[in-house]
Amino acid sequence: MLEAFGASDPGCVRTNNEDAFLVAPETGLYLVADGMGGAAAGETASRIATETLREILEEEVVEGMNPTKLITAFHEANRRIKAAAAVDSKLSGMGTTLVAAVQVDGKLLISSVGDSRAYRFDHGDLQQLTEDQSWVNEIGRRLGLPEETLKVHPMRHVLTMALGVSENLKVNSYSVDVAPEMLLLICSDGLYNVVSDQEMTGILNGGGSLERRCQLLIDTARAHGAPDNVTVVLVQQAS
Repeated sequence: MLEAFGASDPGCVRTNNEDAFLVAPETGLYLVADGMGGAAAGETASRIATETLREILEEEVVEGMNPTKLITAFHEANRRIKAAAAVDSKLSGMGTTLVAAVQVDGKLLISSVGDSRAYRFDHGDLQQLTEDQSWVNEIGRRLGLPEETLKVHPMRHVLTMALGVSENLKVNSYSVDVAPEMLLLICSDGLYNVVSDQEMTGILNGGGSLERRCQLLIDTARAHGAPDNVTVVLVQQAS
């Protein structure tokens, strides 16, 4: 049995929050989505993605969980976001990142699109599990550009993949064993873009409840100016 806690904050600059998250221990589903688009489009895209995965994965709990169903749910969320945008011009061009973990037996199956991330924290070691689908990661780093240059590059916010943008959705998938001391961190880029791995490690290593550590991560992002929405979900094996 897993326990989890999630929290989201608009940050210090934006007045609206386009992020969404889900903590559903009864389903074994945990996710973060970071929406994008004008007006309320970003919020709509992240909400559709969240609701789609909840709906599809709840059915699987009843019928028997199928590991491939998580990827199927991503593709269905992509279809629904595109369909919603097609009938409402105010939602045109909307999209969202999505990273989700679902418990299957003694493993967490993780799928991701975009640059929201999942990390594994185990015995003081923080390891990024997901690979960003972004210009910085897929092009900038392969060109050998220094990290300091990438941090200020004009293309640093450009994604190479997002739900709602393309029919040809590429979903990255991973698997991690659930261990007694392991902690899973799922977050939007509003966290890791301003809070260093060292700072995150210190907070996660500091102990306390999942709620306390979630709030400390968000507070640290805000202390650094939090120019974007910040969303954090923490998952661990129940004691």
